[in-house]
Amino acid sequence: MALSKSTQISPVMIIRSPLGEVRLRHTQARWLRVIAVLVTLAAFVAGWDLLVRLRQYPAFILPTPGEVWAELLRSAQMPTFWSNVGVTLVEVLGGLIIGAVLAMALGYVLAKSPLLNSILSPFIVASQAVPIVAVAPLLAIWFGYGLTPKIVTSLLIVFFPILINVVAGLRSVEPNLRDLMRSLQADRRQMFFKLEIPSALPMVLSGFKVGATLAVIGAVVGEFVNSDKGLGFLIKQGNGEYNTARTFVALIALVVMALTMYGIVAWLERRWLAWKG
Repeated sequence: MALSKSTQISPVMIIRSPLGEVRLRHTQARWLRVIAVLVTLAAFVAGWDLLVRLRQYPAFILPTPGEVWAELLRSAQMPTFWSNVGVTLVEVLGGLIIGAVLAMALGYVLAKSPLLNSILSPFIVASQAVPIVAVAPLLAIWFGYGLTPKIVTSLLIVFFPILINVVAGLRSVEPNLRDLMRSLQADRRQMFFKLEIPSALPMVLSGFKVGATLAVIGAVVGEFVNSDKGLGFLIKQGNGEYNTARTFVALIALVVMALTMYGIVAWLERRWLAWKG
């Protein structure tokens, strides 16, 4: 008797709405999201252009999308623009990487030591009550006016959300699984790599998503205080020269940078957490 080949069931996404349920394959759902984003963006640009033309705003108050696009094309042909983008990117990546390493190291210690957690937690939480805008000028005085104060500003704003997610992720490990690993005579290293990291990884990556966007904010805040390079400098320059289109170009570059970093973390999340189904 011949065995029939098993049919592979395509993954299906169910979209629920007041009008009923719609079943789509994941590839169809992805294209639907892309189309929805493009339609929303087109509607936003059209509404922006209509608002400027109806209210007849001058370009230094609110330029049209066409004027911003023309300024973007001009800026893209200038090496100084890409140099400023590179400076901000270095500050963002430096703050994110250093802040994440420190947050993961301290988060592991706090998750493992209730005593240290009870002692340090009030100070860590209190530090978040201090606005980063108030700290940035002090960092410029302490560390000078190069890249360092901007990286430290980015580091400080990234540190807390990643720390909280690391601690919460490590504490979310099921006690039954710990008991099972101990019954199998797993040592500390095996417990860390086989149980704690896989269990905490979803929350840690969620913290990285938040940190990837906050790192951009931290770097720009540092550039606002005192800088002659970076996208924050371009924003200040555009405002000072009443070249609002240039300000919009710098803001668009910051948005693209933040979305790219967020997308990279989301891609890593899909790859590393594929086992969760």
